[in-house]
Amino acid sequence: MMEKSCSLLVHFDKGTPAIANEIKEALEGNDVLAKIDAMKKAVSLLLNGETLPQLFITIIRYVLPSEDHTIQRLLLLYLEIIDKKDASGKLLPEMILICQNLRNNLQHPNEYIRGVTLRFLCRLHETEIIEPLIPSVLQNLEHRHPFIRRNAIFAVMSIYKLPQGDQLLVDAPEMIEKALSTEHDQSAKRNAFLMLFTCAQERAINYLFSHVDKISEWGEQLQMVVLELIRKVCRTDKGEKKGKYITIIISLLNSPSSAVVYECAGTLVSLSSAPTAIKAAANTYGQLLLSQSDNNVKLIVLDRLQELKSSHREIMVDLVMDVLRALSSPNLDIRRKTLDIILDLITARNVNEIVQMLKKEVVKTQSGELEKNGEYRQMLIQAIHSCAIKFPEVASTVVHLLMDFLGDSNIASASDVVIFVREIIETNPKLRVSIVTRLLDTFYQIRAARVCVGALWITGEYCLSLSEVESGIATIKQCLGELPFFSVTEEGEVTDTSKKPPQQASSITVSSRRPAILSDGTYATQNAASETAFSAPTVVHGSLSSGNLRSLLLTGDFFLAAVLACTLTKLVLRLEEVQSSKVEVNKAVTQALLVMVSMLQLGQSSVLPHPIDSDSYDRILLCIRLLSNTGDDIRKIWLQSCRQSFVKMLSEKQLRETEELKAKAQVSHAQPDDLIDFYHLKSRKGMSQLELEDEVHDDLKRATGEFINDGNDTNKLNRIIQLTGFSDPVYAEAYVTVHHYDIVLDVTVINRTKATLQNLCLELATMGDLKLVERPQNYALAPESSKQIKANIKVSSTETGVIFGNIVYETSNVFERTVVVLNDIHIDIMDYISPAFCSDNAFRTMWAEFEWENKVAVNTTIQDEKEFLDHIIKSTNMKCLTAPSVLDGECGFLAANLYAKSVFGEDALVNVSLEKQGDGKLSGYIRIRSKTQGIALSLGDKITLKQKGGGS
Repeated sequence: MMEKSCSLLVHFDKGTPAIANEIKEALEGNDVLAKIDAMKKAVSLLLNGETLPQLFITIIRYVLPSEDHTIQRLLLLYLEIIDKKDASGKLLPEMILICQNLRNNLQHPNEYIRGVTLRFLCRLHETEIIEPLIPSVLQNLEHRHPFIRRNAIFAVMSIYKLPQGDQLLVDAPEMIEKALSTEHDQSAKRNAFLMLFTCAQERAINYLFSHVDKISEWGEQLQMVVLELIRKVCRTDKGEKKGKYITIIISLLNSPSSAVVYECAGTLVSLSSAPTAIKAAANTYGQLLLSQSDNNVKLIVLDRLQELKSSHREIMVDLVMDVLRALSSPNLDIRRKTLDIILDLITARNVNEIVQMLKKEVVKTQSGELEKNGEYRQMLIQAIHSCAIKFPEVASTVVHLLMDFLGDSNIASASDVVIFVREIIETNPKLRVSIVTRLLDTFYQIRAARVCVGALWITGEYCLSLSEVESGIATIKQCLGELPFFSVTEEGEVTDTSKKPPQQASSITVSSRRPAILSDGTYATQNAASETAFSAPTVVHGSLSSGNLRSLLLTGDFFLAAVLACTLTKLVLRLEEVQSSKVEVNKAVTQALLVMVSMLQLGQSSVLPHPIDSDSYDRILLCIRLLSNTGDDIRKIWLQSCRQSFVKMLSEKQLRETEELKAKAQVSHAQPDDLIDFYHLKSRKGMSQLELEDEVHDDLKRATGEFINDGNDTNKLNRIIQLTGFSDPVYAEAYVTVHHYDIVLDVTVINRTKATLQNLCLELATMGDLKLVERPQNYALAPESSKQIKANIKVSSTETGVIFGNIVYETSNVFERTVVVLNDIHIDIMDYISPAFCSDNAFRTMWAEFEWENKVAVNTTIQDEKEFLDHIIKSTNMKCLTAPSVLDGECGFLAANLYAKSVFGEDALVNVSLEKQGDGKLSGYIRIRSKTQGIALSLGDKITLKQKGGGS
């Protein structure tokens, strides 16, 4: 760890420490390269805590006279880091030797030596050394070379900022202002303006307004400092000149420099809410988004646009098409961010344009299989889905295009399409006939079991007319192929009855079982084969002899078989209602029963490596019994209740989204006694339209409470942690503020003794993924006085961290240091995770992928399942993905999925499975899964701690 600050860090290999005598010999020699190497070693040792007092005289004698530039640069580094004062704080007498050398360097004929020496003076704090050098520094302000002038200005600024600097250089601001007016070098002008801005702000402002016409001609560096000045002035003084500053910023928006333009836009947004200003800033971001090729720049600009969208949505709506052009970037993160912004800016006016653009992008993903095309297509499908749900009138223009992707090799995007079609067919009755027709036409192309299940459900629910029902049954028959599914030859070998036995055999070998989590949180068995797309040779498109349903059933996917049986049952029951011919109905019933029996026969045969699971077996058997003997009540359940459940699910989803939007729209309100300015009564003389707009919006903001700080003082008091006891000589308490990647400790230290505490130091150490940012400082604390000490800590993951340490101090009557040990501060994981939403499919995918699982047994005094679930949700700061309607009723069981996201982008998944025992107690497990071990363990510890009782 570096013990001292230095402007340049030199690599130091700890494995081979240099001996002081070796360094001394090398410095005394004449070999320049050896001297350079020795100086580097000396600087490294000093930086790592060595003192090396014996080297000083050697360096003065043998290194000081050297003319080599590298040696001179290293000499200045050495002089920067050595101790120049003794223990009592007085300057060491030998430093006079340095002073003479520095004066010579400041008058050296070589420009480089002069420049680096002036730069060195910027880092020197000893007034005794600097005072004799001031005349030489001032001479360099008028040197012919700009490199020297710009460093001389910096040196003057650093000296003027010293504690007694205004006495050492009384007229420094006047000199720098004079230099600024005559200076032609852009870097020197920038340094001079920065000096005035830092040390004499009024002069900088006067200079700025006296050269308003020429600001656009100034260099990029100077323009950046001007913007910094404007930000600082406007934050501290919201005076009459604010409008003029905004006019300056708008004039700089035409700068050829991208950096200046970006800063201008950011400054405009922070200073003004006037529509003209916000529009100018938004247009600027839009231009930068299209003109910059760097992906990181695009992502940063998109972040700024996201912020603008949340506070100025109406203005951003007009820029929606410009932002959409960012989809031309091949980077998936940029595309994702762009779509996120766009989806919040859709209105009835622009929805058609946006959907047309998204359709073009979907079509592009078909041509040329670029990397991650499937993932991009999935994002586009989800975006179009969102548009179609908000604005049903656009559904007709996209639904048929998207249905072409039901057979997509990317299963995730094909699943999204089938979910989209399922929702659209319910919400858009006019499209039902065309969607059903198209679905049946393209059914044979579907290759994924998950997509087949969705398509079969749609077929069973929405095939209503006679022709549709017959087409549905015929399509399923074609995709199943010939029955039975297998036959036993004379030799006892089992073969597929279709004409392609090798393909059937190869598909069987793919099968393997693994647990999958259903939407209600329970486990089901799902086949790996159903999760992977079939390769092209397995099934020939349009081949009726070996259809997609047949291939999937022969891989052992009996969940699909159960869904298929239910679909056939619904179709046959509906056929009974629409078909007058009993003969046709009986024929359909017979064929359906034959299919179901064949599937049960396949499930109980030795053809497949594992038999049919009991759930699927019972479901198919239920369908067989139902078709054999149908009652009116059962018919009503199968033909009406399923649809009603789906409609209820959609309405709940819509209600949930509406509530979330309302929650986001809530704004803070002003206090009733807050001051309001009535802008109608203000004088408008000499005010431009922009200035007037800005005034109006400032007043509106005050009236609507937008300037009110959200910080709650009572909440702040609750977060104070006591670090020492009341009887300790030093009392300390800390207020912990957690903000994303930073933790700030505000520590109050109180001296409770009658003695002055010398060299008081707050020493902290961390455990876990926490890192101290700065080294502790020493303070002197008067009797019975207090001191506020700030400590910054960086956080790099969600793992629960611990901060521990002590306070060390000295008193005048005791020679040894006294140590007060502090209480540990535990950084809570709850500060980093926030409730988030993800789809069922995404949850299941992550659940299967994440390697870390923490299983916590339920151990609680709470006896109500829902009350316990609410307690866990509140304790873990997570969102329940399971719909409230699913949790309704009393059955003695409860299963729910919870989800949260950390500020570092980590996902936290929780599955709560409860059962009520006979004695009224709850039992079960809470499973936590995450990609990293830290979040799984920390959440598990939190749940274990909190679940014992309702409030504990």
